[in-house]
Amino acid sequence: MWRKYLLLISLVFVTAIAYSQQSAIRGIVKDDAGEVLPGVSVRVKGSSTGVTTDGDGQFNLQVAPDAILVFTYVGYVSREEAVTGRNDFEIVLESLDQELDEVVVVGYGTQRRGDITGAVGLVTEEAFESRPNTQFGSIIQGKAAGVQVSSPGGKPNAGLNIRIRGTSSITSSSDPLYVVDGVPIADTRSINPADIESMSILKDASSAAIYGAQGANGVVLITTKKGKEGKPRVELNAYGGFSSVWRRLDVLNADQYRQLMTELGRNTDWDQYTANTNWQDEVFQNGASQNYQLAVSGKSNKTTYYISGGWMKQKGAVRSSETDRYNFKVNLEQEVNNWLTLGTNVGYTRYHDVDVADNQAVNQGGVIMGILSTPQNIGIYNANGTFTSNPFQDWENPLAFTDGSDRGYRNQRVIGNAYAEVTFLPGLKFRSNFGIDAGNGVYDYFLDPIRTSYGRARNGIGRYNTDQMSYWIADNTLSYNKQVDKHNFGALVGMVAQKTQWENSEIERTNFSGTSIVTPNGGSIIQVANVAKREKANASIIGRINYDFEGKYLLTANFRADNSSNFGPSNKWGYFPSFSAGWRLSQERFLQHVSWLDDLKLRAGWGVVGNDNVGEYAYWGRVASDANYPIGGEILPGTRPSTLQNDDLKWEETQQTNIGIDVSVFNARLNFSVDAYLKKTNDLLLNVPVPRSTGFDVALQNAGALENKGLEFQVNSRNFVNDFKWETDFNISFNRNKVTELGGINIFGANISGRDEVSYTTIGQPIGMFYGYVFNGVDPQTGDALYLTNDGTSSSSPSASDRRIIGNPNPNFIYGLTNTFSYKNIGLSIFLQGSQGNDIYNGTRVEAEGMIDAKNQTAAVLDRWTSIGQETQIPRAVADNIANSRNSTRFVENGSYLRVKSATLSYNLPEQFLNKIKISNVRLYVTGENLFTITDYKGFDPEVNAFTNVNDATQSKNTFIGIDYGTYPQTRNIIFGLNVSF
Repeated sequence: MWRKYLLLISLVFVTAIAYSQQSAIRGIVKDDAGEVLPGVSVRVKGSSTGVTTDGDGQFNLQVAPDAILVFTYVGYVSREEAVTGRNDFEIVLESLDQELDEVVVVGYGTQRRGDITGAVGLVTEEAFESRPNTQFGSIIQGKAAGVQVSSPGGKPNAGLNIRIRGTSSITSSSDPLYVVDGVPIADTRSINPADIESMSILKDASSAAIYGAQGANGVVLITTKKGKEGKPRVELNAYGGFSSVWRRLDVLNADQYRQLMTELGRNTDWDQYTANTNWQDEVFQNGASQNYQLAVSGKSNKTTYYISGGWMKQKGAVRSSETDRYNFKVNLEQEVNNWLTLGTNVGYTRYHDVDVADNQAVNQGGVIMGILSTPQNIGIYNANGTFTSNPFQDWENPLAFTDGSDRGYRNQRVIGNAYAEVTFLPGLKFRSNFGIDAGNGVYDYFLDPIRTSYGRARNGIGRYNTDQMSYWIADNTLSYNKQVDKHNFGALVGMVAQKTQWENSEIERTNFSGTSIVTPNGGSIIQVANVAKREKANASIIGRINYDFEGKYLLTANFRADNSSNFGPSNKWGYFPSFSAGWRLSQERFLQHVSWLDDLKLRAGWGVVGNDNVGEYAYWGRVASDANYPIGGEILPGTRPSTLQNDDLKWEETQQTNIGIDVSVFNARLNFSVDAYLKKTNDLLLNVPVPRSTGFDVALQNAGALENKGLEFQVNSRNFVNDFKWETDFNISFNRNKVTELGGINIFGANISGRDEVSYTTIGQPIGMFYGYVFNGVDPQTGDALYLTNDGTSSSSPSASDRRIIGNPNPNFIYGLTNTFSYKNIGLSIFLQGSQGNDIYNGTRVEAEGMIDAKNQTAAVLDRWTSIGQETQIPRAVADNIANSRNSTRFVENGSYLRVKSATLSYNLPEQFLNKIKISNVRLYVTGENLFTITDYKGFDPEVNAFTNVNDATQSKNTFIGIDYGTYPQTRNIIFGLNVSF
């Protein structure tokens, strides 16, 4: 018995000691609006100890000093808080509906995120802050499902090609419409990413139809920053960095080149060519970048303001390439009284760049092909200071292309709008907006008449080109929103008018007496003198109706009627309706008891959008001024018909159906969206053959069709939410493109080094397929390349009919993965981006492994056939004969890649220290871009597209994809930055 008493006394004693080590804590729990929350569960993690908050949101509890409290409440995100010796707590729980209540910019208005029924991708301010960049398109890359961002190369002034849910046109533009604060724009290089607050990407027709004839390729709505309530806020952002080409290619050295030339029957006095110049070392350099941005913002006395200014400069990783930009931005809004609000958003940019020629052969001035094709036997300069040339041809070394001319492009641009909002009655609002996009640019060029051989042949060249663009848009809309019990109604009607005018001039003169005058007036012979003017106008009527019942059943309908000057009287107007609906199943009674389900919404939509980017007054029968007529024994200038008039010409029309689902579970710790779409484009504008009796070979007609269909997945998870936080964003997109009608023609293009066109578009296939021969090895007896014929045999001299589809540049899927980690003041973000299943046609190898002329070659030709019986995959060298290097599968490579697109390590200075010096935030960071790439591609870089910027009206850049032909490669960048706010 005494043992039992002893045990009982011990238990009481231990309990007393444990209780004496606990402390009493108290606190209050509120929501994110500041309202107290009664009934919140407050539990000690790892035990059953806990209480609930009372009617005033307060709680009292005895806990150990090292305890962790867990706060849970239906409809709110769970939160954990360490006690760490504290006694008083004020806890704010984040509503699960906070993300659903987020206001999202849509066409001509805003909408609750939870009420959106279309496919809309969002890129928020956090994405811009986590990665410094000079082009906003780079931030989109890999961040939004269904959006493919590619660059034609890595040069500082390279633009970006954005495709939303595939390519929607063959000859017309497939670029999305960009709208900055309500002003549509074309060239995006002037937009400063530091001024952007958010972007909405309207992917399906049900969301983009409000933009009618301009929305077929999707719409990117860019909203710039505004001031926020509170004290004025000053932000300083600065960074500097370095860049370099991440891969080099091995080429023949001086001795190996001399041996190859001997095989080709070319010889010279080699004693005068004794240099050993590494042209990649001479042309590739360590690039540098710097960027400074200062902004002041705030809201007081009903005035909202944001003012910023900045300067950016980049020196490229290829010699002489550079770009710089000055920018100034002012956003102002004034609530004049309770019924009138006035505002303006104005941005000014001064842009300058120095380009280097790529995507061209060395004998055409291509710098990248030049570093591979120029033999190492020659030095940079001759004894007289002129640039050296190939021993057998007058092909100058690549430094003649980078340093032999003075050149540069500069542009000034203003993008802005002014608006007024008048509230007549509660919910009834009229908005009038007028916006402009005006710019002028100058390209200045002078080719040295002494140092360069081409300059000596022309006695110098001076060019001066100007371009002016003036665009205005006026839109007036009337909107009404009303709630009746559980019913919410919204309506919008309006009219839009817009007009664009272009002017450009060019002059070229030659025959300069020297280098003292570098402007065209220093040349005595006029080679070119042109001036051109163009214009385009649109007038539109728009409308939208929104309805929802209890936030559960959602309906949206859009309509737009467009009138475009590009089309004839028979089809002057186009009509673009759309409908979409949503059903929030999570609000239904049969699912409300599912505790782990936070939100579940089904979406479906259908709509029609158009594309009128087909050339100004495209239906007109045009007149050319290049005709000469013999009259009275004298040749006189005249005009001639150049195109056949087509009054029935109309819009390219895209119909799209979208079905989607949005799911949020486990207190919003896991969020998932999936969309499936079918996108059909009809009435494609093509140059189709017409009877010769018309006097023309082809005429522009609505004659083609294609379709895109695909799946998109977007996942966000908050893996850890305590002191150590880990969040993951992942998206993956599958798109299948197919041409369904071509008006009885096939489209060829992208001629590589005189070896016929490698791009092929035909019915039943995706656009831009690779076309050529099937390489079948090397004949051991002759050293000639063998190609498969249609009868299954091999031949070294196949016929043109033996060509077939040999590759597909369209990826099976694209994806992006971002992991963001933080612990106290330290943050780490790693962004992976990739493309899978696409082929690349390595046109660089066609020249660098062709062995037909005096160009240097890559080290791969060291394995070339040289003797009877030799087994190899590299044919023999044959002068002036392309038979061994035809466009074939030999040059088609796997273009898939996975790239560490960016990684950022950051540190926020402690708040206690910053409070002493009256600064809100100081963030230091280092970012690496393109740090690591996994790919089987043999070229400089797999993220490449040589012919993206084709400007020839008879060609289509939409079909010339996935080709590498001496393209400026992507670079690896290291950036050090500082963000300060106070």
